[in-house]
Amino acid sequence: MGKKAVLFDLDGTLWDASREVALSWSEALKPFGITLTAQNVQSVMGKTLSEIASLLFPRLGEDEQGKILEKCSVRELAYLRDHGASPFPALRETLDHLSQRYALCIISNCQEGYIETFLDCCDLWPYFTDTENAGRTGRTKGENIRMVMERNGFETALYVGDTAKDQEAAAFAGLPFLHAAYGFGRVEHPDYVLPSLAQLPELARSILGE
Repeated sequence: MGKKAVLFDLDGTLWDASREVALSWSEALKPFGITLTAQNVQSVMGKTLSEIASLLFPRLGEDEQGKILEKCSVRELAYLRDHGASPFPALRETLDHLSQRYALCIISNCQEGYIETFLDCCDLWPYFTDTENAGRTGRTKGENIRMVMERNGFETALYVGDTAKDQEAAAFAGLPFLHAAYGFGRVEHPDYVLPSLAQLPELARSILGE
């Protein structure tokens, strides 16, 4: 089992925290007269924090963007720990089925501490073998996927995500890409389409075997 893995993106794949992120960021941005919506947040999900800052605050310089982003990130984690967010339907049941056959990992472009907050909020730590994020390593998602594969000795794996960035990362790492079609992003010609999380165990078995 340990040599085969299912690797996940987080936002738009395992849970929807766009409303909570928008609310928490809007609190931090109040002194700047900026308010964000869940749709604003969904439109930039999957991108690195620096890319998000340049898209959401294009009129500000890089230094100012960085300061604002730091305030937003701190408030975001605190808000999520207090309020939680919405896992996608059948998440726990799906992870329970998958974990009986495969190692499970999360690789995201998020800030450091975000994956841990998700795992705490949803009480899902026992299901995951490893996690990695761009906030900690400063690397691209594709590089982080490769790193997780190597340090765990996985022989084969697949990557589940909802955006074109996820598709690019999976291709960079040489893995089949499953498009979480219930998520936030649109993808052209994915290797596989995942209409709902509940269908993932069957699809994973067809790709990875037992």
